[in-house]
Amino acid sequence: MRVAFLGLGVMGFPMAGHLRSRGGHEVTVFNRTTAKAEAWSKQYGGEAKRTPREAAKGAEIVFMCVGNDDDVRSIVYGDEGALAGTGKGAILVDHTTASAELARELFAKAKERGVEFIDAPVSGGQAGAENGQLTVMCGGEEAPFARAKPVIDSYAKSCLLLGPAGAGQLTKMVNQICIAGLVQGLAEGMNFGMKAGLDMEKVIAVISKGAAQSWQMENRAKTMCQGKFDFGFAVDWMRKDLGFCLAEAKKNGARLPVTALVDQFYAHVQARGGRRWDTSSLMNLLMQD
Repeated sequence: MRVAFLGLGVMGFPMAGHLRSRGGHEVTVFNRTTAKAEAWSKQYGGEAKRTPREAAKGAEIVFMCVGNDDDVRSIVYGDEGALAGTGKGAILVDHTTASAELARELFAKAKERGVEFIDAPVSGGQAGAENGQLTVMCGGEEAPFARAKPVIDSYAKSCLLLGPAGAGQLTKMVNQICIAGLVQGLAEGMNFGMKAGLDMEKVIAVISKGAAQSWQMENRAKTMCQGKFDFGFAVDWMRKDLGFCLAEAKKNGARLPVTALVDQFYAHVQARGGRRWDTSSLMNLLMQD
């Protein structure tokens, strides 16, 4: 299939690569930093374009993975935007973690031009993108999802349609709410064990096989105990995501007391210079106090 990928950051670069290497698709790419697109093209053999419109032209599916709502709008709209180049019947898939409001907006704007739209935020982090093991949460209509899923499977271990436009973003919010409270609990547990003088490698080995087990424990507990946070999903990104969660909760009436508290803890991490630290850096607040 002929596809385009817009946004070649730590997630988009390997995702687009899997479309080419695993999926065997013809891939055209765009990145705001042209050198990044040219590097991708050199590595994978796809073609790099100068504008989103040029990249989207002729593509059956146009994928996007950028930073936030404003970033998405900046590459979708306008004379050189993706929608201007996307043909009727093609599918626009947004992997950006953005607001549900934006997803509904893009769905409507795409429909006006005869283009299908799927909001499809992902979970699994940089490692998941590089290993092609992402979880993809989709919102949209059944027919375009059925066409897009086999292509998305190039970098996904799970890809589900969860409801109409916006449902993917709302599901990603549930994901981030669950992670926020879990990481804080894990940080407190690890810190407690260290203060108690326990051998934390042994502690992790045994409790990770029981009811306390989680992806965060398996992948972050040891580095948390070592005070290592210079990797992974950045605090800045998590605060952006939690901002979406808290804003949406005000609309639907959901109470998020723990999420709001952890969001403020992350603000303290940012104040300590940890804006690009991994989200497991909540541990830093406990180790230093």
